[in-house]
Amino acid sequence: MFLKQLSSVFSLGFFLLFFSCQSAEQKNNAPNVLMISIDDLNDWIGILKVNPNVKTPNIDRLAKEGLLFTNAHCQAPICGPSRASVLSSLRPSSTGIYGQIKDHNLRKGSALMEKVRFLPQYFNDHGYKTIGVGKIFHNHAPDGVFEVSGGRKSGFGPSPKKRMNWDEKGTSTDWGAFPDQDSLMYDYDYAQWAKKQLHKEHKRPFFMAVGFIRPHVPWHTTKQWFDLYPLDQLTLPSYLPNDWDDLPEIAKQIAFKGMMPTTDWAIESGQWKKIVQAYLACISFVDHQVGVVLDALESSVYKNNTIVVLWSDHGYELGEKGSFGKQTIWSESTRVPLIFKSPKIKQQRSIHQAVELLDIYPTLLELAGLPANPSNEGKSLVPLLDQESDSTAVAITTYGKNNHSMINMRYRYIHYENGAEELYDLQNDPGERHNISNVIALDSLKKAMRQNLPKTNEEWKEHSYHTINDYFIRTSNQSKKEDK
Repeated sequence: MFLKQLSSVFSLGFFLLFFSCQSAEQKNNAPNVLMISIDDLNDWIGILKVNPNVKTPNIDRLAKEGLLFTNAHCQAPICGPSRASVLSSLRPSSTGIYGQIKDHNLRKGSALMEKVRFLPQYFNDHGYKTIGVGKIFHNHAPDGVFEVSGGRKSGFGPSPKKRMNWDEKGTSTDWGAFPDQDSLMYDYDYAQWAKKQLHKEHKRPFFMAVGFIRPHVPWHTTKQWFDLYPLDQLTLPSYLPNDWDDLPEIAKQIAFKGMMPTTDWAIESGQWKKIVQAYLACISFVDHQVGVVLDALESSVYKNNTIVVLWSDHGYELGEKGSFGKQTIWSESTRVPLIFKSPKIKQQRSIHQAVELLDIYPTLLELAGLPANPSNEGKSLVPLLDQESDSTAVAITTYGKNNHSMINMRYRYIHYENGAEELYDLQNDPGERHNISNVIALDSLKKAMRQNLPKTNEEWKEHSYHTINDYFIRTSNQSKKEDK
């Protein structure tokens, strides 16, 4: 009898042990996620063939191994609201986060944001270990988002004691070769920290976020990266001096960047090529750091079971529209690199349909086999693996309440809070130079585009602010007074 009971206990124990091991094995088979974000990187990567000089071998290598979205756009043309949108999969028009916002204020003053589970948290809720370093949200991350954090150094990297070329208040914009060693650059440290994490043993699947800050200003990096781009070999972007003549006044107010160099100044001073050189040098520097992380993954035990996504929070103008910077709702500020690599993606493919950074969250969930988050406003891009691009699909960028810009595979349409409009035929006018919104024959097209405008347009949140031009704050405060 005792032997029979012992046998039963042993059988039960063996069953439980087998079940436990099987469950652990299934959990360990869950794909890891490596998310790489880059600050202020426009569409100047080699594989997109926009800038003929740029050298990005590591980003290009990733794109050739996975899914490249050639028509991806941010939801806000400035860091804080763009990153809040990516990591919540909520539109700025839904949250009221239109301007810069500190990480600890993300949930304040918004019932919607109080309930949201940010992307790393959602993975953590489903058994993932969360790891992060560098600039992920506007600063680093709200408390509790990452179990393991490498933090973020204050500011945007080492700078000389005296500005080299630009000394306007309100911006850290400057350019030139500095410092003398890559190891002094903040992104170098972030890459090395991520490399060490990828060579560690992780007993649970991980979600790792690595946030690089170059090519954010100041455009400083070591001389070796500047040497890749001799000034006499550089091609400057196109520039039309009277480009603003057909713009509504509100477009000029929103696009104003008072502390930044103008294109005319850059031409007259002989600095335009030097600015472009510095931006390109910073791109190649950060591409190298991306390569350090990708190489670490390639040499790790996680090589064949890790999803990789790379994105930039918004684009950047390099003189095309009369100035330098972001914070506009034309393609130079909205178009960004977006690349996915996954065990589920068996061959490289480029997709030209307009897509949004808002879609990163739900796409990662589907690739990882996790349940969809019903609060996401983005949509998974996984179905595009097996279907043709939809030429009518739009990507929407918002800058301030009721200022929306949208793009599909043929047109860019902009609708402002006062009803003013812009419309560009990208097939015949890829530089968005000629506003054809007054062409009566295109009224039906504009009407169709307006159907995509967000139905919800929240007021500016108190903790979301604009540091460069107070136009939005003024209009927001005025509208609040009128509402009272």
